[in-house]
Amino acid sequence: MKQFGTILKFELKSYFKNKVFVGLTIALVALIAVLMFFPKIMTAFDSDDSETEAADTVAGMILVSTEGVENADMIEEAFAAAFSDYEVCFTEDELSVIEEKVINGDAECAIVMNGPTSYAYYVNNLSMYDGRTAVIDEVLQNLHQMSTMLSSGLSAEEAVAALNVQIEHETVSLGKNQAQNFLYTYIMIFALYMVILLYGQMVATNVATEKSSRAMELLITSAKPTSMMFGKVVASCLAGLIQLLLVFGSAILFYNVNKSYWEGNMMIASVFDMPLNLLIYMLIFFVLGFFIYAVLFGAIGSLASKVEDINTSSMPLILLFVAGFMVVMFSMTDGNVDSTLMRVCSYIPFTSPMAMFTRIAMSTVPFYEILISIVVLIASVLGVGVFSAKIYRVGVLLYGTTPKIGEVLKAMKKA
Repeated sequence: MKQFGTILKFELKSYFKNKVFVGLTIALVALIAVLMFFPKIMTAFDSDDSETEAADTVAGMILVSTEGVENADMIEEAFAAAFSDYEVCFTEDELSVIEEKVINGDAECAIVMNGPTSYAYYVNNLSMYDGRTAVIDEVLQNLHQMSTMLSSGLSAEEAVAALNVQIEHETVSLGKNQAQNFLYTYIMIFALYMVILLYGQMVATNVATEKSSRAMELLITSAKPTSMMFGKVVASCLAGLIQLLLVFGSAILFYNVNKSYWEGNMMIASVFDMPLNLLIYMLIFFVLGFFIYAVLFGAIGSLASKVEDINTSSMPLILLFVAGFMVVMFSMTDGNVDSTLMRVCSYIPFTSPMAMFTRIAMSTVPFYEILISIVVLIASVLGVGVFSAKIYRVGVLLYGTTPKIGEVLKAMKKA
């Protein structure tokens, strides 16, 4: 235990002295600060320039020609209400004059009524985001329905009440709200993906560096392989957790400082309103998922004779992890997180940290299934850890070309 503590302290110090690690952490915190304070900064600029903008802003003009159309008064009133943000002008000019005003920019667009349910929409440059015709269609449709009702004997008040009836509904979710939980589930899965790839590779690189410098031969004689292996893995896990706590902790702090500026943004609010039980499950699966991959990366690093060989040696493990990540991402996107494939992945140690947490966040999972998944994952971490430590003990003394699996297993039996 003393050897483990010594190695743990040494590895943690090396992380905190690493300029890349410290610089990345500071950069992420600064980025989070900019994002969280952005609405407040924009509000300050808007308030400073509000008077100037109010003086310079001129509402866009929309020309409406209702010449020769019945119920012209109703059409004019409806258009004025529908386009209240514009300066709606009604004209009896000829078509050529109207076209010239639109081309010259005197009017943004023009609506020439051909009948109660037919019109021509004139615009100089048609934007791909132009949605005025949809508003016009709705206005004319409502007017036509009202005219039909009036001709059928209904009063104007009864026609308006029939057209403006409000439909009320209430959605009662007896399980989980997938839309509400999607964002922070995605953030957790993506964070786990990045941390495992980043810190797992760092563990493998550190082991390979010590091996290539021959320092490993001295270390292996003074410390047990298990202590060395788990010391490095726990140190990398703690470093990753500290970094994530600083980043997400600062995000929570900055959000609460600027909470009033984020009111109405349901997407951002859902991220910071994560239930406590879900946060606990996230930490459990995050730590266990990191451990099972980190010990394997450590074993891979011990088998590499040079640092350059790590990418090739770790490729099968990376592909396995990416495959699990893609399965979870596709299931989240489809909304089918309780598919047979996801259920199977919930009990496979290499995919359960992502799959089971996704199911917990976006579906209703019985507690016994969660417990089985956690127990299997803990047992797998211990088993894979002991197995990786044996590989580590043998691998650090093998030099030359990267040994094959059969050669490693034979060396483990002799050791």
